[in-house]
Amino acid sequence: MTDEVANTPEPIEELPENTIFVFGANKAGFHGGGAARFAHQHFGAEWGVGDGPTGRCYAIDTMSGWDEMRDAVGRFLTYARQHQELTFWVTRLGTGIAGYPVTEVSSLFARHSGNVVLPTSFESH
Repeated sequence: MTDEVANTPEPIEELPENTIFVFGANKAGFHGGGAARFAHQHFGAEWGVGDGPTGRCYAIDTMSGWDEMRDAVGRFLTYARQHQELTFWVTRLGTGIAGYPVTEVSSLFARHSGNVVLPTSFESH
């Protein structure tokens, strides 16, 4: 893992080596705004990839309903456990355009592995 940080930096301006930018996306992978756009412009998130690893990123579908987002977070957490050589900086996904309360979204990450770094707002709930 890279130098450990307590929480995902805000704003993220660059990624240390072996660090992955985790952002909320739509299923179609149209990265037109927010963290998705930033991921596409700066960290290689591929247009058309709305769920899973892409570039130096990991996309989580936050726009297809609660159940899909919950399942996508579960897939991400499994992926992170399988890739202990990487550090994953999770953004405040699901709480912006998708509109879910921080308390609900942060609960999905309750059983995250040590290589998953959460935003301060997720840790306080």
